[in-house]
Amino acid sequence: MAKTTEISVEEKLRALYDLQIIDSRLDEIRNTRGELPIEVEDLEIEIEGLETRAEKFHAEIKDQNDQINTKNEVINHAKTLIEKYKSQQDNVRNNKEFEALGKEIEYQELEIQLAEKRIREFGAKIAHKEETLAELNNKINDLKNHLKFKKEELNGLISETQKEEEYLIEKSKEFASKIDERLLASYNRIRSNSSTGLAVVGLERGAPKGSFFTIPPQKQMEIAQRKKIIIDEHSGKILVDDELVMEETEKMKSVIKF
Repeated sequence: MAKTTEISVEEKLRALYDLQIIDSRLDEIRNTRGELPIEVEDLEIEIEGLETRAEKFHAEIKDQNDQINTKNEVINHAKTLIEKYKSQQDNVRNNKEFEALGKEIEYQELEIQLAEKRIREFGAKIAHKEETLAELNNKINDLKNHLKFKKEELNGLISETQKEEEYLIEKSKEFASKIDERLLASYNRIRSNSSTGLAVVGLERGAPKGSFFTIPPQKQMEIAQRKKIIIDEHSGKILVDDELVMEETEKMKSVIKF
């Protein structure tokens, strides 16, 4: 069985800092897009919600038009019965039959009045819904035009840096593969919890980059020796010495060619 080559702590620190350089450049590229990706996503969600609401209005209007058609059928049927009953009144044999037919005619006339009333109510509801729907469609169209503009703006920014971004993503994967899983998981966790995306930092005037807490001289010496992974107790970041920072920054210029 082949023996696994154990890399030194210094090599691990260099690999981590190299990965940080690549990921920081990726962050810079994505930050140039600002809030645009979020704005585009928010607009798409808002439009989807409004379109769902518009579909609901369309369904309600269709249902009320169907109700109107049903009420018109009721009216036509009632009118047919009224004509039939009036014709039968001409041939009745006594007042009782005439009065019974008269009551049937009155009932059908009430059915017509009730149906006409419901038709007017449905018509008023449809008119209101169509007015609201028109406003809704105007808003959807305005938002779609705004979304188109924002997408064009975002795509313009993406196209400017797309090749570099794709290249750096592959490089990030390549350099990440050189780091053992536990250390890489720690790096990713620290990065995700950092507002700046920094997980590995050098020292500036005796303090970790971005921090005001000075590292004691003894601890600075330990960092410079590169014998163990040292985490800053205040920021939670992995610390490396200035010399390593300069060496790896210079080396990585040939990797980050853009």
